[in-house]
Amino acid sequence: MPIRHANANWEGSLKQGNGRMRFADYEGPFTFGSRFEEAEGTNPEELIGAAISGCFSMALSGDLGDAGHNPQSIRTEASVEVHPQPGGGFAITKIHLKTEANVPGIDDAAFQAIADGTRQNCPVSKALAVVPISLEAKLS
Repeated sequence: MPIRHANANWEGSLKQGNGRMRFADYEGPFTFGSRFEEAEGTNPEELIGAAISGCFSMALSGDLGDAGHNPQSIRTEASVEVHPQPGGGFAITKIHLKTEANVPGIDDAAFQAIADGTRQNCPVSKALAVVPISLEAKLS
């Protein structure tokens, strides 16, 4: 299996400094403001959201197919919450996935069971096992 690579560079102090993150064809700036306030730029939490939403959508497609229900489409949005912690620092405290799938011929109960299994078992979910991950799944 391939090994994936990404990198980041930071210059300056925590609040006044700035950085750039790079992976594959993406390169983007990040700052204290883009991470902990509402400033322009990206942040590691958005990248975690992109990773888990992409992993979940792809894994759900596979899990549905394995159960005999090939999806036509799956769209997943991830909300990643980061909060200050008592004693200092910050932590990712919750991830909420919201997915909508077009899956002909499946009933909602079967879909919910498969989606919840995927939430627990996609590779990125496993890597983030210390963070509570909730799921809101619906059929379109």
